[in-house]
Amino acid sequence: MENHVPHFAVIFTSKRRPQEGDGYPEMAAKMDALAREQPGFLGVDSVSSPVEGTISAITVSYWQDEESIRAWKRNLEHLLAQKRGKENWYLHYEVRVAKVERMYSGDEILE
Repeated sequence: MENHVPHFAVIFTSKRRPQEGDGYPEMAAKMDALAREQPGFLGVDSVSSPVEGTISAITVSYWQDEESIRAWKRNLEHLLAQKRGKENWYLHYEVRVAKVERMYSGDEILE
């Protein structure tokens, strides 16, 4: 991701039950591809891990501004995926929105 400062991060943490054939991986891939097409989308990082019979995950998406985030939240396909997630997949989830004031990578030498 290029250095677009400031920008916003939407931090989505979740816990779900692993269930074969429940359609979750397909929906997650579809939402990832759809988000990448949205105006203001800058990038995404995601990781998941099995924890005591559940899958804990964190996905951080990066957006140019808060209006881009609101537009994504209102996207019809995203709304349907959210509804399905609440009804079928998630035991618990939280969403946090944060403003990123600065960023740097390990490739930079800081003095």
